[in-house]
Amino acid sequence: MNNYYIGIMSGTSLDGIDAVLADISDDGKLKVLSHIDLPMDASLRQTYFQLQKSSENELHLEALAANQLAIHYGLSVEKILKINGLKPTDIQAIGAHGQTIRHQPGLHDGIGYTLQSLNPALLAEKASINVIANFRARDIAAGGQGAPLVPAFHWSQFAQNQATAVLNIGGISNLSLLPGLTNPPNQELVSGFDCGPGNALMDHWALLHLHQPFDEGGSWAKQGQVIEKLLLSLLSDPFFKKAPPKSTGRDLFNADWLHHHLEITNTHKSAPENIQATLLALTAQSIAESLQQYAPLTKNLVVCGGGSKNKHLIQAIQNLCPFLESPIETTEKFHIDPQAVEAAAFAWLAWSHQVKRPANMPAVTGARGLRILGAHYPA
Repeated sequence: MNNYYIGIMSGTSLDGIDAVLADISDDGKLKVLSHIDLPMDASLRQTYFQLQKSSENELHLEALAANQLAIHYGLSVEKILKINGLKPTDIQAIGAHGQTIRHQPGLHDGIGYTLQSLNPALLAEKASINVIANFRARDIAAGGQGAPLVPAFHWSQFAQNQATAVLNIGGISNLSLLPGLTNPPNQELVSGFDCGPGNALMDHWALLHLHQPFDEGGSWAKQGQVIEKLLLSLLSDPFFKKAPPKSTGRDLFNADWLHHHLEITNTHKSAPENIQATLLALTAQSIAESLQQYAPLTKNLVVCGGGSKNKHLIQAIQNLCPFLESPIETTEKFHIDPQAVEAAAFAWLAWSHQVKRPANMPAVTGARGLRILGAHYPA
């Protein structure tokens, strides 16, 4: 029996769906066999933007969006099976994250909640494959943040002899801080947290002014000048001063948040490229300050996610981190496409659920202990 798993991820940027076919060995080492990405349907994307905040009839809208997302996830499964000449019975399980539309751990009643929109039962029905989904909820039930979930995967795949930080730059940026390997390895020393906005605000601004989904390579931001008073205002948000464990999302870092800061600093009439340059500086500086404060001994920084392709952003981070001993690298170093890492993580999380291996990290999320993550929807 093979150990094939499919991982599917649609991230905070809402720009597309990534799916991977992975072969996972008994010790949890993962090899990506195939990776595809499909653009997010424009109307579904717009619905999810609408669902980021309260709106009329939102329960109805979310239920229909969850159905549509399951159908699109199912199409990505069909495509990856066809490319690799496989049948549904060849796959152990699909790990499907869904689309986060609310993330408010610990709030309101002391427990809070997180909501990833998806109809996993419909995906299992369409794909005829077991589906593991709703990974965050168990950690939140145990008093954790439910995020970030990827540090356990990063530790299992990317740990090295020297202390290494793995930086994922999706819509939100997050860090996994991996200690140097010891004998035996000590995963209790692993930490990780969300740094703040990654691509989300830059993508919003590029769409608004360039009518493009993102600023390719950071070339537009490179033409602008950082507006210091706007940058200081953005960085004054209490989230940046909060100590880990911490996680965030579009609940906080959204268009309304940005436009509030533009108004209070009277910079809303500034040249759009200068605002884009400032948003890039916000992402770079919040990452660099996180490293300096919580991992000053980091020697290597490995980057994944869509932001790894933003050359101007990566150079800005490099310039702000003189303590790094080598140039920033991507996860290509470990033979995993940077764009495929998060989807691969959910394949690994599905494997962890199947083998009954806890996959949260209490030091990262603040949960009361190790927990098996996810809910199982049989084929």
